Amino acid sequence: MDSQVIVALALSLVGGLSTSLGALLVILSGAPSLKMLGLLQGFAAGLMLSISFFDLVHNAINSIGFLKGNLWFFAGIIFFAIVVTFIPEPQIAPASEGKRKKENGDEGGKDMLKKHRRQVFYSGIVTAIGISLHNLPEGMAVFLGSLKGLRVGLNLAFAIALHNIPEGVAVALPVYFATQSKWEAFKLATLSGFAEPLGVVVVAYLFPSSLNPEILEGLLGAVGGVMAFLTLHEMLPLAFDYAGQKQAVKAVFFGMAFMSASLYFLQISLPEDMSL
Repeated sequence: MDSQVIVALALSLVGGLSTSLGALLVILSGAPSLKMLGLLQGFAAGLMLSISFFDLVHNAINSIGFLKGNLWFFAGIIFFAIVVTFIPEPQIAPASEGKRKKENGDEGGKDMLKKHRRQVFYSGIVTAIGISLHNLPEGMAVFLGSLKGLRVGLNLAFAIALHNIPEGVAVALPVYFATQSKWEAFKLATLSGFAEPLGVVVVAYLFPSSLNPEILEGLLGAVGGVMAFLTLHEMLPLAFDYAGQKQAVKAVFFGMAFMSASLYFLQISLPEDMSL
C-alpha cells in the first residue's frame, strides 16, 4: 500500500474516531429525560439540515450547476420517500398520553415507553446513516489534503475531529436512550466515523480511474436530499413531541448555527484550491 494512503488512513481515523468522543460524553452524562431528549433531537436535526443544505447540496450546485444539483437533490428525496414506505415504523401516541397513562397506573404506560424507545432507536439509526454518508467526502478531503503535505493533512484531520464530536453525540444519544446500552451507543457512533477511512480508500483507488467527479457530486447532492427528508420525516416530529414545538424549533436553529460554524472553520483549514 502506498505510504501516502497509509498516512491519509491514519489521519482519517483520527478525525473519524472522534465520533467516539461524542459517544463517551453521552455515556458519561447518563440517559436524558424525554424533554431533554427532544431538545437534543432538535439539535441533531439542525446538524443534519445544515449538513444537507449548506454542505452537500451547496457543493453539488456549485460543482454541477443549479439545475443538475437540484435534480439530484430531489431525486434523493423521492428515492427515500419510496424506500420508507417499505420500512416498518412503530406508531406511537404523543408523549403526554404515555405520561398520563403512567400516572394513572395503567399497564399501557410501560408499553408506551417501549414504543417510544423503538421510535427513538429508529431515529438513531437514521442519524448514523446520514452522518456516515456525510463523513465519506471528509475522508476524501483528508486524502487530497495529505497529498499536499503532512501539515495540511494534520490541520484538516484536527479540524474534522472537532467537527465530528457533536456528530457522535447526535448518533449515540438516541441509541443510548432507546437501548440503555452504553456499548450499543458507543459502537454505532464509532462505526459512523469509519466512513472517513472508507472515503480515503474510495478516492485513492476508485476516483482516479472510474469515479466521474460530476456523478460523485450528484450522488452527494442526492445524499443531501435523503438526509433532509429523513430529518423532517423522522427527527423533527420526535423533537416536537418530546420537547414541544417552540423549544424544539429553537434547538433546531441552534444545531444549524453550530454545524454551520463548524463547517466554516473546517473550510478555512483547507488549502485555497481545495473544497470539502
